[in-house]
Amino acid sequence: MSVSSAVVFILVNQWMTKGSYEIFEHSQLFGGTWPWAYQALCFSCGYFAYDQLDMLRYRLYGGWIPSILLHHLILLVCFTLALYRNVTINYLILTLICELHSIFLHIRKVRRMAGVRDADSKIVKAEWVLNLSTFVFTRFGSHVLITVKLIKDAPKFGKGVELPLALFGMAAMNLLNIFLGIDLFSAYRREKNSQQNYHNHRE
Repeated sequence: MSVSSAVVFILVNQWMTKGSYEIFEHSQLFGGTWPWAYQALCFSCGYFAYDQLDMLRYRLYGGWIPSILLHHLILLVCFTLALYRNVTINYLILTLICELHSIFLHIRKVRRMAGVRDADSKIVKAEWVLNLSTFVFTRFGSHVLITVKLIKDAPKFGKGVELPLALFGMAAMNLLNIFLGIDLFSAYRREKNSQQNYHNHRE
């Protein structure tokens, strides 16, 4: 919640002071650092490092290659290098827009833990609308647009490791987003079907 709030605050502040055209210029995204962007990225890096360690320590993941661990590992590599070299800070702030969707992933988990699973209830319907819409716009859509922006501005990058690492990171994020989207829509269908089966059984 705090990461997404910080990202929204930074972006809205820049939008109001500089306008949409200037904040998306390559010079701003690559070499510039918006107010509080460095601190927000440091906090995010620490959060992902702690979360990664916690999941590994207590085995809070499933599968042979858990996507959540890959997600955190890619972010930690990209974030650490960016913070060390003080470049692409603003690019990485843009990628954190997806954390708005993470809020609703956590809400869904808490809702199910609390036993609220009636797919016909207004609360569950509203949560699914927000969950799916933020996935499409703030996670999948924003990452695709950032990837397009990187490819378009590729000639403006130097010969360093920043562009290859950024392209690799975004390609991996987009792939993970596809898997997450498949899981999310499958979970939505399962909840709808289970509710329908429950009503049919009662009838």
